[in-house]
Formats: sequence, C-alpha cells, structure tokens
Amino acid sequence: MGLGSTGRAEQFSGSPTFSASFSTVYFPIIAMPGKYFFFRAAILPIMLLACAAASAFSPERLVQDARTQIGKTFLYDPSYARISYPMGDIPIIRGVCTDVIVRALRHQGIDLQQRVHEDMRKNFQRYPNQARWGLKKPDTNIDHRRVPNLQRYFERQGYTVTDKTFLPGDIVTWNLRPQVEHIGIVSDRKNPSGQRPLIIHNIGRGTQEEDMLYDFTITGHYRVAQTENQNRRERARR
Repeated sequence: MGLGSTGRAEQFSGSPTFSASFSTVYFPIIAMPGKYFFFRAAILPIMLLACAAASAFSPERLVQDARTQIGKTFLYDPSYARISYPMGDIPIIRGVCTDVIVRALRHQGIDLQQRVHEDMRKNFQRYPNQARWGLKKPDTNIDHRRVPNLQRYFERQGYTVTDKTFLPGDIVTWNLRPQVEHIGIVSDRKNPSGQRPLIIHNIGRGTQEEDMLYDFTITGHYRVAQTENQNRRERARR
C-alpha cells in the first residue's frame, strides 16, 4: 500500500516493480495471497547517493565529473533560488562556482547541501553566516552555495592541505577582491608549458577548464580523498 500522486493509498497486484522513469520504486510491505501491497517513494537519488558513498572516493573521478559540466553550464547566476532538500539543485545550465563542486561531489556520495546543513545546524556559531550575512539560522537553499561556508566545512572535516603541491581533485579557494571568494577543482591536465595544473571552475562564463591557479590570492587548499576514505572504512567496520 502506498501513497499515490493524489495522496491516496494504492493497491497493486503482481510483483514488485520500478516505474518506467526509475524515479519511483514500489516496495512490498505486506503480502497476501495473490496480492502485494507496496510503499511508493521517489528515492532513486538517495539510493544512488548511498551506493556511491559505499565505494572508495576517487579524486580522478571528481575531476572527470567536474569536467562533464563543461558545455552544460553556460551561465553564471548568483541569484537566490529555493531548491529541494536534500540533493537540491538549480537547472544545470546555470550556477555559480560552488555549484561545480557540489555537483561533482554528488557523483561520489557527498551531498554538500545536506552535510553542510547538518554540521551548521549543530554548530551555527562556527560558521560565518551571522557575521557575514546577518542570518540567524541555517538555510538549505543557499548555505552550501557560499564559498566561506564550504571553507569552514572543509576545515572542520580535516580536508585542509598545507603543502604547495596541487594534485588532481584538490579543491582550491581564492580571494578575487574584498569579500568576493572563488572555488574550483584542480584538473589532471596542465597548461601548455606543463608547469601548472588547469582549474575546472565557473568564474562568470559557465564551467570552464582554464590556466588560472595563480591568478588570484589562494586562501584555501583542500583534499577530500584521504579523510573521506578513512571515514568510509570506519563506517564499513561498524
């Protein structure tokens, strides 16, 4: 028995089934002779997130997933938008620099919207929201789309790197001008001279892969893989 689009209970006969779109799954919860009762839920994004979170985090794949946004995200749009939670997003055609990171990480089971919100809900005073934007409580629509919040979250997770070696999949933040921050992902490709890695980012022209690592003051350097994989191994042992 499940809740249909009208909110009424639905009864089905036959075997458990997926909808044609694969966005809805029917789960058997009661079995009777010749009939099944199902609970219906739009859970595919959550299922995919859980499956990805069970495997090892790959910085190489992070680069590939960020690169797939090139040619899809054409616009830089910093306007506030109401989105669903968790796994909420605005249309892929537009976004800001943080959206490049958020979208790429979700392919490997990291939903920054949810993770930042959960940490901020418990530790709001440790984030710059109140002093910077005058907010008094978390906002799942925008918190994860602000660079200073991602910086604080990455620091709190132990992702910070102190060396000057920029590896593929590293995340870097910059200060473009006072109170204007930027964020991008280090590519596995280098500039023509081979001296610097390219950066996958959206600085105003949609998602691009460009030679700009040292164009602005670097304010943060983060590496997800080591800490994330350690956490996944610990969860698997429980």
